[in-house]
Amino acid sequence: MFRAHFSAAQDFSVSPTDDMRRFFELRQHVRQFSPALQDWFLGGESKENALLYSAFDESGPSTEILAVLTARRQSKNVNALSRVIGLWNGEEGIDGATMGGVVRPWPEPSIVHFETECIDFQDFSCVSSTVRKMIDIWRPKFVSVEPTFYESVFKDRPGVGWMLYLPHSLTARQVPEARALLPVIGKDEKNKERQLGTIVVSVTDAAFSDQNPEHLEIAHSIEIRLVDQDLLPRFADL
Repeated sequence: MFRAHFSAAQDFSVSPTDDMRRFFELRQHVRQFSPALQDWFLGGESKENALLYSAFDESGPSTEILAVLTARRQSKNVNALSRVIGLWNGEEGIDGATMGGVVRPWPEPSIVHFETECIDFQDFSCVSSTVRKMIDIWRPKFVSVEPTFYESVFKDRPGVGWMLYLPHSLTARQVPEARALLPVIGKDEKNKERQLGTIVVSVTDAAFSDQNPEHLEIAHSIEIRLVDQDLLPRFADL
């Protein structure tokens, strides 16, 4: 599961179109890795209900989904504290995938997630490039990539799992347990190019498994190292 926390810096009165354009960017990226990640639908109470509304066409969010999301928003209190979007790829079992998020008004943290067990996607390059794409789209406070039932050392902080992005420039001296430290370069608020942060990687030669004691030991040791240096934030401080 990919999980990204960010602050909704945009005007909270923004339309559902802007939310869906961001998810369209993510879909355009992940679709290259598997045919199962090509088609997406608005989540519903049943499979039949969900398949009624295609989320995207080739140019962006579909007219149908924007109409449904707009109607849902207008039917609720305009002072509602959050916007919720849930998308599904229409597949069940190992090819199933979901993405969506809860967007809250700044300065409350918001969250975006992407989840799949698709075999074609369980590859270091696919996963790391998707982390980079999520950073580019949402500029999050962190992105974590971990199995659904992964148990981190610190329950009140993000886990390292397979990969963890933090908006800090980290070195091997700071995190010697990491198997890779991937710098993330981008433009800051002043449009100047700089290192925005670092993707900390626990395993590079296989897909991370929470059933593998060696993988868990590496991830947990990284978490402890980051906390010792006050580099792993508490959820309450996001």
